[in-house]
Amino acid sequence: VQLVESGGGLVQPGGSLRLSCVASGPIFSSGDLFWYRLAPGKEREFVASIDYRNQITDYADSVKGRFTVLRDDVLGPGYLHMWNLKPEDTATYYCNQEIQTTESGPLRQYWGQGTQVTVSS
Repeated sequence: VQLVESGGGLVQPGGSLRLSCVASGPIFSSGDLFWYRLAPGKEREFVASIDYRNQITDYADSVKGRFTVLRDDVLGPGYLHMWNLKPEDTATYYCNQEIQTTESGPLRQYWGQGTQVTVSS
């Protein structure tokens, strides 16, 4: 199983981006989807999550009201819509997803390689 993020880039303060997280490989089912970010000199930070039923979302206080986490369906791509971006949002963003590869197998967490978001004028 491989997770690939995309959609990062350079954006001015107040701008917007949409990050995507696509899983490929043998996927029987998936669980919760998480977005994290890592900025230079800082610890990895939870950003947002959506549960396996695509019903419950959670956000870090720093992004509430500006970011939205979505998923087409439990087997589809995940997205992180980001509006009103601020310089402090600059970081590498990673998706993390629980995936079950066989009917009898366990849910395991997989990480993408990250996509860089830079907010600067």
